[in-house]
Amino acid sequence: MENNGLIKIGIADDHTILRDGLRRLLETEPQFQIVGEASDGVEAVELVRAKNPDILLLDLAMPQMPGLEALRELSRQRTTTRVILLTAAIEKRQILEALQIGARGVVMKDAATQILLKAIHAVMDGNFWVDREPIKDAVQYLREHSAAPSNEKAKSYGLTRREIEILGTIVSGLSNKEIAQKFSLSEDTVKHHLTNIFDKVGVSSRLELALFAINNRLIES
Repeated sequence: MENNGLIKIGIADDHTILRDGLRRLLETEPQFQIVGEASDGVEAVELVRAKNPDILLLDLAMPQMPGLEALRELSRQRTTTRVILLTAAIEKRQILEALQIGARGVVMKDAATQILLKAIHAVMDGNFWVDREPIKDAVQYLREHSAAPSNEKAKSYGLTRREIEILGTIVSGLSNKEIAQKFSLSEDTVKHHLTNIFDKVGVSSRLELALFAINNRLIES
C-alpha cells in the first residue's frame, strides 16, 4: 500500500461493460485508486509494468494471453503486484495451478460485491482468498485439495537427496536457522542449497517453492 493510504488497483478484462462496472464499483470506496485498465493479457502485463498496482484484478479468460499465462509472466518478472483472478467458471486444478504460480486470490464473477471487497482487503493483509473464503495458509489449502498421489513416479527436477530433505522443511515452514540446526549445517550452506533449488524448479520465493513442491509431489504427504 502506498504512503497515502490508497490501495492502487488495476483491472484486466476483455469485456468493456464489466471493466466499467468494476471501476465504478471500486471508485465508490475511498481507499481504492484505479490506476489502469487492460483488455487482454498482454495489456495486463504492460499495465503492471507501467503502473505497479498493489492489486491486479485479472480475468481468467482473455484474448492474446489468457489469465494464467499472464500470471506466469508476472511471476517471472517478480512483480510485487498481488493478483486476484476473476472468473465465471474455474476448475479445481486451475485454482491449484493459479496459487502455485503466484495468484493471491480467486473470486467468481457472480459473487456479491462485498465478497470482492473482502477479498481485496484479505489479500492486502497478506492472506489468500478462494471463492468466498479467506485462506490463511495456502500451503495447507493446497495439501488438502490436491489430488491424491498417483503411483506414477514424480519428476525430481534434478534435486539431490539433501535438497529434497530441505524442500520438506520449507513446506513445514522452518526458517534457515532451524533448517541449519536440523541438519547440522551452516546457514550459508542452507542458503546455497535453497538457491540451487530455486534455480532447478524455477521459483523465486519460499511460498512458491512450497506450493510447487506439493503440487508436483516432490515430498511425501
